[in-house]
Amino acid sequence: MLRLSHNKSLQIGTSTVARNLHSFVKRNSCRAFHSSKSTSQVIANETLRGTTVSGPISSKYPIIDHVYDAVVVGAGGAGMRAAFGLAEAGFSTACITKLFPTRSHTVAAQGGINAALGNMTEDNWRWHMYDTVKGSDWLGDQDAIHYMCREAPGAVIELENYGMPFSRNSEGKIYQRALGGQSLKYGKGGQAYRCAAVADRTGHALLHTLYGESLRHNTNYFIEYFALDLIMEDGECKGVIALNMEDGTLHRFRSHKTVLATGGYGRSYFSCTSAHTCTGDGNAMAARAGIPLQDSEFVQFHPTGIYGAGCLITEGCRGEGGILINSAGERFMERYAPTAKDLASRDVVSRAMSMEVREGRGVGPEKDHVYLQLHHLPEELIRERLPGIVETAGIFCGVDVIREPIPVIPTVHYNMGGIPTKYTGEVLTIDEEGNDQVVPGLYAAGEAACVSVHGANRLGANSLLDIVVFGRAVAHHIADNLSPGKPLSPFASDAGLNSIENMDKTRTATGSNGTADIRLRMQKVMQSDAAVFRTQSSLDEGCKKIDQVWEDLQDVGLSDRGMIWNTDLTETLELQNALTCAAQTMYGAAARKESRGAHAREDYPERDDKNWMKHTLSWQNQETGEVTLKYRKVVDSTLDENECKSVLPVARVY
Repeated sequence: MLRLSHNKSLQIGTSTVARNLHSFVKRNSCRAFHSSKSTSQVIANETLRGTTVSGPISSKYPIIDHVYDAVVVGAGGAGMRAAFGLAEAGFSTACITKLFPTRSHTVAAQGGINAALGNMTEDNWRWHMYDTVKGSDWLGDQDAIHYMCREAPGAVIELENYGMPFSRNSEGKIYQRALGGQSLKYGKGGQAYRCAAVADRTGHALLHTLYGESLRHNTNYFIEYFALDLIMEDGECKGVIALNMEDGTLHRFRSHKTVLATGGYGRSYFSCTSAHTCTGDGNAMAARAGIPLQDSEFVQFHPTGIYGAGCLITEGCRGEGGILINSAGERFMERYAPTAKDLASRDVVSRAMSMEVREGRGVGPEKDHVYLQLHHLPEELIRERLPGIVETAGIFCGVDVIREPIPVIPTVHYNMGGIPTKYTGEVLTIDEEGNDQVVPGLYAAGEAACVSVHGANRLGANSLLDIVVFGRAVAHHIADNLSPGKPLSPFASDAGLNSIENMDKTRTATGSNGTADIRLRMQKVMQSDAAVFRTQSSLDEGCKKIDQVWEDLQDVGLSDRGMIWNTDLTETLELQNALTCAAQTMYGAAARKESRGAHAREDYPERDDKNWMKHTLSWQNQETGEVTLKYRKVVDSTLDENECKSVLPVARVY
């Protein structure tokens, strides 16, 4: 395998690139391009095919064109599974990522991956499907849920065959723990043990396993390349334009199929478990291309983020026997969910915790959080099954979990909404009559997508399953509908021009607002006005405030005018992306006048299936920030009613 640095090893007319770079530096009075030791910025198993672009579009910035059968944006679990699945099928595949692949946020997942393997108790994937539909509060599309739960056991066995080091039970089989919202026999058979785990570091093991597998195939990684925008022509996605953050060159990737797998946008909020890189880049790229986002108002608050730090404490703690207690030392979840108790669905537990705090039973000097207690469990079990939690709690809140409880509070964790897709990964929009319409050439998978298998609320450990199953589904669908090596027509001469103009305008902006200040305002608005509990007045106020943040962004000012590792520029571009997602979240929430899943309205406390069992679609005018809402039907039938019956809506209790 070749490990190449773009500015030293790409065979694409080096002297021309050098001349362009030299003139670019001279024109823009930047510091000279560095000549430090090469880094492994491009990892490839084949000669990289790229050509420098001439003409007016490259007059200010050097541009290099690449041609691939398929391009994947994002190298988390979904992106890597799609990328190496495509490479394995013989497609020339590029994977563009702003991080080294194993630093993607999938690495932070702790609890596990759901699959009805039946290693601990009897289990059935149809019971898993029932739990997922119920967890989604009947906003999930049942054809996609059917597909995911049916494919789950095979997907986990596939990971085991790739070498994923699952924890083992006494029989040597994959260990499975209890997790919230999981039951046997359609909710009538007690707690299910369905969550396959690698101690409490399942995401870490999964990501490294997928990366190792991807290196067996001809997957070409473009590392620390910041994807700017989709390139669309006549409603069809033709590829992507990206910025090489190391040397300031722009790269256009031409492909038959483009896959967005860029993760969520947790960083739109002030307190979240997400990495700082989770800024909704793919969602905003789709929005700028005129594609709607779906169900953005459904934002999951994980019950157990460390108080004050926001770091995730896995639901696996409660799966292993941990309990939540209030200031009286009471296990309060018995009052809110008599059957499931601490293993009720996440939205139910988060609301219960918030109610305890509101009613004066919180802990700490300000009585504004609760405790997660583990020290009643055997020390050996904690150290074997939850070693990462022992370490995390010690570092971020100074707690020895063997002897003390962990201070926790509901913290933004996951975005159920995203880019609407079919269960095949094909991106959807709607036509003038409101009928579903596939966007040619474009796919999405993972948290960036809204398939929708999670509906109004995701069950714990269904996210790792989602990324693996639908990353693979994307690769399979492309392989079934495209032949490797099919010729591509060239880009239009001005392809990507709008994106370049936006980047140039941002880089040279001289406004009065700093990026960090605007970002903080956005995060505070989202945290206060689109929180666990919502009202019409708070949401309407949030819409006004988020519009003001949009106005503030138009007067942003940057201090770094360079192109080499210009974090001032990339953070501002990320802010544009996160704010696009935030605004659509706020407006979607203000319009939905019911309580469903993670969207809890105090003024509309009941679920309203008659008027609101439908997906929200939102578009945003990128000039004015104005958000437009429409709606599409929830798919309430399975792929095959003979194989698996659909789940009829009933009251959702745990």
